[in-house]
Amino acid sequence: MKFRLLTVLAVTLLASHVAMACPFCSAPSLTLSEQLTQADAAVLVKWVEGKTPTEKSAGSTTYSIVQISRGSHESLKENDKLTVPRYRAGKKDDLFLLFGTRDKEIDWSSPLEVTEITYQYIVQAPSPEAPTTKRLEYFLKFLEYSDQLVSNDAYGEFANAPYEDIVKIKDKMDRAKIAKWIANKETSPTRMGLYGLLLGLCGNDDDAKMMEKKIEEQVQDFRLGIDGLISGYLLLTGEKGMETIDRSKLRDKKAPFSETYAAMQALRFMWTYGNGRVSKERLRQSMRELLDRPELADLVVADLARWEDWSVQERLMTLYGQGEYSIPSIKRAIVRYLLTAAKVQPPKIDETKKDDATATKSKPDELPASALQARANLEKLKETDPKTVKEAERFFFLQ
Repeated sequence: MKFRLLTVLAVTLLASHVAMACPFCSAPSLTLSEQLTQADAAVLVKWVEGKTPTEKSAGSTTYSIVQISRGSHESLKENDKLTVPRYRAGKKDDLFLLFGTRDKEIDWSSPLEVTEITYQYIVQAPSPEAPTTKRLEYFLKFLEYSDQLVSNDAYGEFANAPYEDIVKIKDKMDRAKIAKWIANKETSPTRMGLYGLLLGLCGNDDDAKMMEKKIEEQVQDFRLGIDGLISGYLLLTGEKGMETIDRSKLRDKKAPFSETYAAMQALRFMWTYGNGRVSKERLRQSMRELLDRPELADLVVADLARWEDWSVQERLMTLYGQGEYSIPSIKRAIVRYLLTAAKVQPPKIDETKKDDATATKSKPDELPASALQARANLEKLKETDPKTVKEAERFFFLQ
């Protein structure tokens, strides 16, 4: 249970990032092109000499300016010496990139050690103001570059990018190369979510079989990125692949919590971004499987409410307060589910078609049966458990 709480908390803290950017990528710090754009000055320098720190001083480092990437050429000139009041160990001609913020004088940040190739990667990158798709096409080439500084930065650009923009460059992706990254045990686990998503956009049937095999591996350890891998697999296989996920992650109670939760995240992804690849009702069906998992029940009930699945009302009433389901968080989730269902309004009648023979025959003031059922169930709970109903109502916000 402690692991579950930590996992859910981590997902909650990342929620705002996930909503806007790559759904299965770790939130990065500022990328190098963003740092370059935000800096008042940036220079490529060579290490000349350094004075080590003393009790009274932080030491200093002297560099020779090789190239001015950003900033005024009046105060900065190539081959000039530049002394920074902090010691940085180095060797003659080691290259560094310095970012500066202008006040009365330029305040230089900690030096970033680079190679000539790394530096060219940074200065040739499209600016943050360029269309995201153009930027992603550039960074796609560097995702597994040999220089870790470069590859990590390219990954950071994808982590920052909206999923809708990632989709737009799927024709530029090298599916065979991405499949090798996923199959390679040396690939960083932090990349697996992104690579699974990319292969889901550009892969084929053989890739789907490879991904399925990897998804079904029997593991006990927490696997980073498995949610992205499952999502990519579902993008490729659609409803056909749902049975694999149901069987191996949702119905199998021996599956580790982290694997089941990852599958749950994939269902949420497909609901939001799947573009009909899996029908809404099929996703609801899979989510309902998780009602058999008490450790996930409160989250499942909340999702079913958001997805307007009112078919489980009586089942929830049966589970309410029983055995492992008799905990406050689950009971509150069920009450909020009923509160949401009870607020569903009658379907609106199109005034332009109200005299048309094809217009709805529903009465304008007739509540849906699910709403009437929810109101009746709420009255029952108010009699049997008024405290929980009151608590749930107090913090209820209809989404």
